Amino acid sequence: MTLVPFTKLRSQKYIRGCLPLLTAVLICANFANVEARSPRPKTKPGAKADAALMEQYRWKLFNAPDGRFSVLMPGKPKVTAQTQKTFMGEINLQVFVAQPPKQDVAYVVAFNDFPDSYGQMADPEEVLKNAQEMALKTTQSELLNHRSIRSSNGHPGREIEYINSGGKITKNRMYFAEGRLYQVMVVTTKRQKQFLTKSIAGYLNSFNVVLKK
Repeated sequence: MTLVPFTKLRSQKYIRGCLPLLTAVLICANFANVEARSPRPKTKPGAKADAALMEQYRWKLFNAPDGRFSVLMPGKPKVTAQTQKTFMGEINLQVFVAQPPKQDVAYVVAFNDFPDSYGQMADPEEVLKNAQEMALKTTQSELLNHRSIRSSNGHPGREIEYINSGGKITKNRMYFAEGRLYQVMVVTTKRQKQFLTKSIAGYLNSFNVVLKK
């Protein structure tokens, strides 16, 4: 029988306790919103309006307010921040969502920080595994595929793709870096996905974790 150190057990319990909170925030912040199609204008907009709309949702580099990540996004993302109280203290969750008009798709980056003591001792593979399990369980989705990945600067990660009963497909790249769990996602429909292959790949590949200075 192998004895697991008490501190490791507490770390695993803490990680499992935080992940459902993050997943719940993601659902509230973006998953439900993807269900609604962007309203179409009653009258055809003029050339200036079309140009203004295209500029508003033009793909551009977005740098996180704290400088810890960068990613290409279609326009300026909406930011949702929430603090959750846990038995180990407060956990700060942040979600960044960009949704182009007239498309059933959301481009999402979310992260939560673990306290320094737990972030340093946590097993990255355990964190990623738990994150995958909670994502599937909370969204009641079926796993389509998964693979191990690395960030551009070598941090461990996992890519998963899953589908829920309503036909929504999520492609999610998770990374664990310096005590922070990142989730970089695209939520869309089967029909929309076939037209967004390049956009989805470009978005996911553009994500970069920036190391602390």
